[in-house]
Amino acid sequence: MRMFGIIIGSLIVVAGFNLFLIPHEVLSSGMSGISMILGMVTPLNTGLANFLLNFPLLIIGYKMLGKKFVLNSIFSVLIISVGLYLVPVHEIAKDTILSSIFGGALTGLGVGIVFRCSGSTGGFDIIGMIVARKRDFPIGVLLSGMNAVVIVISGFLFNWDSALNTLVSIYVTGKVVDTIYTDHAKLTLMIITNKGEEMRQHLLSNLYRGLTIMDGVGGYSNDKRNILVTVISRYELNEVKNLIAEVDTNAFVNITETIEVMGLFHRPSPQ
Repeated sequence: MRMFGIIIGSLIVVAGFNLFLIPHEVLSSGMSGISMILGMVTPLNTGLANFLLNFPLLIIGYKMLGKKFVLNSIFSVLIISVGLYLVPVHEIAKDTILSSIFGGALTGLGVGIVFRCSGSTGGFDIIGMIVARKRDFPIGVLLSGMNAVVIVISGFLFNWDSALNTLVSIYVTGKVVDTIYTDHAKLTLMIITNKGEEMRQHLLSNLYRGLTIMDGVGGYSNDKRNILVTVISRYELNEVKNLIAEVDTNAFVNITETIEVMGLFHRPSPQ
């Protein structure tokens, strides 16, 4: 079911690109926008450019991020790249503003679905997650800065009307993604389980976050339980939920929004 969701989400992204954005020289956010630029100004196909730009990032991400997340992201990038290569660029709407809004909304819908299936569409998301984990830098600020570069390039290569339409597209995409997925930057998970040690090992093996473990007693059953507490980024939520279910389908998990984090957010490297 997760793979089906990634396929559907990726194909929706392809439709947004080739049917609404690219015909009007409007770019998407992130590495996809750079792929569009290469497809417009060089003989290189947009789909092939998207794959070539994302491939090295995904290899790096495989080593530094959760394996399942990156494998799902690789699958999404492949679907998008092949789709952009095979689906012809065709203008659905004549109005550029409408195409920017609707193309951005379709792209956001597709990206949001892929996020909910524990993956990403690659590109700047991978870069942002790697930098944020190493430096604890706000990922939203980082992604906004990288997307600003795409807008400026669009203005110089094409015209500033295209750049402003690209800004509209990126803004709509972000809003739709937040609506479908979650707009919280960081989340706190409290996991109550009878399989504390197994859960600890499983999460630490697949998640680049630390854990705090406490002992607890069930109020009704009086049975001993473990309470695991961790803070994650929004991109990791579905992956972590799946990891928890793999160990204990009966685990009680409380997920809350985290306003601010002080101290080391990522797991310290072994000495």
